[in-house]
Amino acid sequence: MSENTAELEANKMSENPVIQKIFEKAIKNQEPFLGYEESRRVLAEIGIPFNKTKLVTSEDEAVKVAEEFGFPVVFKVVSPDISHKTEIGGVKVGIQNPEEARAAYKSIMESVKKHKPNARIEGIMVEEQVSGSELFVGVTKDPQFGHMIGFGMGGIFVEVYKDVTFRLIPIGVSDAYEMLQEIRGKKIYEGYRGRPKADPKELVKVLLSVSQFIENYPMVKEMDINPLMVTFDGIKAIDARIILDLEYAEKNKKD
Repeated sequence: MSENTAELEANKMSENPVIQKIFEKAIKNQEPFLGYEESRRVLAEIGIPFNKTKLVTSEDEAVKVAEEFGFPVVFKVVSPDISHKTEIGGVKVGIQNPEEARAAYKSIMESVKKHKPNARIEGIMVEEQVSGSELFVGVTKDPQFGHMIGFGMGGIFVEVYKDVTFRLIPIGVSDAYEMLQEIRGKKIYEGYRGRPKADPKELVKVLLSVSQFIENYPMVKEMDINPLMVTFDGIKAIDARIILDLEYAEKNKKD
């Protein structure tokens, strides 16, 4: 990517009306945690590729959409009050037919009401099920050093394996390529034993896009893409989370 192209993309990103509207609404409502759909929409706007999804609000609609996508599919509860869906039974994977879809919908709703009775439930997200190797891309804000971008092995064990490398934002192309090589489990996404092989250029593009995104929107306190799946058809983000720094946004708002 040339410097001129990068500059044009950066300017386009900073003026993105979709991102601006979502952030302004969250700040106005004092909601630091963006919803599942909002997080995905924001990151899709900066070029992050996602799997197919659709939000549904009834059992019948869930079955219909699952049939449209083609089985197997994944169901996930959508709620601004639930960050870790798996732990409370809010995720069902490998749904193979309409009967399993109905059972999964009921099971999620019952489990969520049991563990999080006061959670605001927006619906169930029906997702295209994607298989491959799981990676992680995230951002945290250090009180002393500022924003840092992380890359590593992802999925539900990201905090167990801790196979993640970090750089201060902004990063350049060479930084991104170095990050790819610093992961202990890199052989997994390099096609080990028949697994899907990631295109390094695609991964570098994601890292640079996220870095530029944070530069343009420093009110983002935390964000992560987990998992970022490496498939035989390229990379696809499955889940995303964005947290805003409302105090920073308030101090730096434009008149």
